[in-house]
Amino acid sequence: MKFLLAAVNAKYIHSNPAIYSLRAYAGDEMRPYIELAEYTINQQMQEILADLYGRKPDAVGFSCYIWNWDMIRRLIVELKKLLPETDIWLGGPEVSYDAPGVLNSFAQVRGVMVGEGEETFRELVRWYAGGSSAGRLEDIAGLCLPGGYTAPRALTDLSRIPFLYENLDTFSNKILYYESSRGCPYHCSYCLSSIDKKVRLRDMEIVRQELQFFLDHKVKQVKFIDRTFNCDHAHAMAIWQYIYEHDNGVTNFHFEISADILREDEITLLNRFRPGLAQLEIGVQTTNPETIRAIDRVMNVDRLERIVAAIRRGRNIHQHLDLIAGLPYEDYDSFIRSFNRVYAMRPDQLQLGFLKVLKGSPMEQRVKEYGIGY
Repeated sequence: MKFLLAAVNAKYIHSNPAIYSLRAYAGDEMRPYIELAEYTINQQMQEILADLYGRKPDAVGFSCYIWNWDMIRRLIVELKKLLPETDIWLGGPEVSYDAPGVLNSFAQVRGVMVGEGEETFRELVRWYAGGSSAGRLEDIAGLCLPGGYTAPRALTDLSRIPFLYENLDTFSNKILYYESSRGCPYHCSYCLSSIDKKVRLRDMEIVRQELQFFLDHKVKQVKFIDRTFNCDHAHAMAIWQYIYEHDNGVTNFHFEISADILREDEITLLNRFRPGLAQLEIGVQTTNPETIRAIDRVMNVDRLERIVAAIRRGRNIHQHLDLIAGLPYEDYDSFIRSFNRVYAMRPDQLQLGFLKVLKGSPMEQRVKEYGIGY
């Protein structure tokens, strides 16, 4: 039996931590049954299909996101023609919030793994490996099948997920993503993290050991994918203190933070970092007070401005500030004001993104109210 977990990334330098996490959590007993494959949206679809066909999996699971959903929709239709006996499973945010609709649209799909997939996939791959003695598929929680949803799945204990990066050869010339927390205490309406308010932290002793692995191997960059890395002060300080004290002079750590909640002791520590040790991605999104209220965002722009300036005075940390165009009540003139104010903060990089109306997000429920076309 072979269960293939397939990722279609946006770029070659990206990796997909989801499929590595699913395989790791399934355990050593199931590992011989699991194979991974990573592609990019820039590849020809025929090239991907040829590789999938050559692998001859009994089941394949696609990790679905906004950037790859268009390609995956076409892949699953063609793949079923090439491998009619292969079961196709989908998971990820692009299918989790409209699973029945996805199954109604694609008869080729056996089912959808809804939400966090570690526990669900472990039981699913055991079901495939177990043959006739494996019980009923409908008894596995966290699935949506053509007959409806199975029982809901509890959130995963983040500290139980094994480390993903024992073999770094697989990730040569790729960004390494690392997760020390899941969830977010905020509820910005354009973000899927707003749906689950429960923040779960990975055990700090485990985190220290894994950070040391990156440091020992002189990994070029580690990108934390925590939604708001500094939402827990003690957790953030412990990690920043560790990388400061164990700096190898090479590794860069990337954090996505909420700048206006940074405390003085955090700023003082960050100002001591070696230039290049850390970079901060700070989501400003807008400076329009009406827009900030409309998107359920909690942010003090004046304080954010002061903290960005305090970090910049250290001349040692790359600051990357984000804006989103297309938010409610942000017309052309309002956006000019937001852009000019953020530009005046003198970030090392100013990234302009456009609003993505994500499936399942509160923003999706209000597109008519705001007259959003997408």
